[in-house]
Amino acid sequence: MVPGSTSEVAAIARLCNEQCIPLVVRGAGTGYSGGAVPTNGGIVLSMARLNRILEIDELNLIAVVEPNVINGDLQRAVERVGLFYPPDPASLDTSSIGGNVAECAGGPRAFKYGTTKRYVLALEAVLPTGEILHTGSKAVKNVVGYDVTQLLVGSEGTLAIITKITLRLIPKPPARATLAATFSTVRHAVDAVSALIARRAVPAAIELVDDDSLRAVESYVGRPVVPAGAGAMLLVECDGTAAGVEEEIVSVAEACRETAAHTVTRAATEAERDELWHVRRQLSLALRATGLLKINHDVVVPRGRVPELFDVIAGLKHRYGLHVASFGHAGDGNIHVNLMIKRDDPDERARAARAERELFEQVVSLEGSISGEHGIGFAKAQYLPIELSPEEIALMKRLKTAFDPNGILNPGKIFP
Repeated sequence: MVPGSTSEVAAIARLCNEQCIPLVVRGAGTGYSGGAVPTNGGIVLSMARLNRILEIDELNLIAVVEPNVINGDLQRAVERVGLFYPPDPASLDTSSIGGNVAECAGGPRAFKYGTTKRYVLALEAVLPTGEILHTGSKAVKNVVGYDVTQLLVGSEGTLAIITKITLRLIPKPPARATLAATFSTVRHAVDAVSALIARRAVPAAIELVDDDSLRAVESYVGRPVVPAGAGAMLLVECDGTAAGVEEEIVSVAEACRETAAHTVTRAATEAERDELWHVRRQLSLALRATGLLKINHDVVVPRGRVPELFDVIAGLKHRYGLHVASFGHAGDGNIHVNLMIKRDDPDERARAARAERELFEQVVSLEGSISGEHGIGFAKAQYLPIELSPEEIALMKRLKTAFDPNGILNPGKIFP
């Protein structure tokens, strides 16, 4: 079904609740954990028609949007008036703001600016029983009652149907600089991340790409993207005032050179910057194009433990005989670990299943989380008890029941 208004969403929800029909909300469908897949059947509620930017308030630094506004379209719209919406998932030109809110999406700029939840001020949402909620407000401070707005952020479509979103904006940084550094090994690249953070640099983005990912993207685009002999790449972007950016990017370059960088190349033009980011945003497509099954896990650890995470990844490759391609947001410890396996090899699938469980257990032992920005959906539901206690899961289930007494909204997601 494709409703065109909040009242139509409410009517559909009310009917489904009365008849106990599963109801699954679908935005742009770019998620990695299966949150929009109707695993229990029922009705899929497409938000395709709710795709308008309703307001850009330059005085109060806010935007009000419907859920199917594409992230990149919002970014470009606010930047035209000198404002900035920081959350930028790699899928920014295809993923919707509603989906970003439902998953609490992050992206490369999360190191400096944080994830989606930092920018959601208010929501209009429809309960599975048909009532329309208005949570939060346009004010930047609001401590009246429980924070239902933030409860809905990251709830993966299991508690309510979001129909309008009020977002906080910030002034657009006046300057930015981007560089790419290559290294012989991924460990040298990880050491460079530690070195630049030790210098108290806070770039807008620190992206790390390992050797397997580089080879895949070179095959996909049909040309070299790094010099011969490079086994890892860092992509670092600084923004802010012109003087501050210049000081910070020089410090970043020095940190890379001190940790055995092969090359350090600064983008001289916007076209060169766009080309660097184009390579980064092609990674997932490039890995899928290999023909192997890509099992993507967006694990996250405290940034100081990223070196240990890469030790874990190296151990998994060795013990389970798997190809593992890793890349992601090294600045905030959120690394996308992709197990690449043959689709028709049951033994390899079994080894991958053992490897992913060990990966999650090791990540939690490193004080991290099994999902940094993709959510749980149904793909990771069986692993939820690795990170959460029975008491926490029981509390979450009680919250689910309070919002959705008949369990119609996105059943089969999050909980094992």
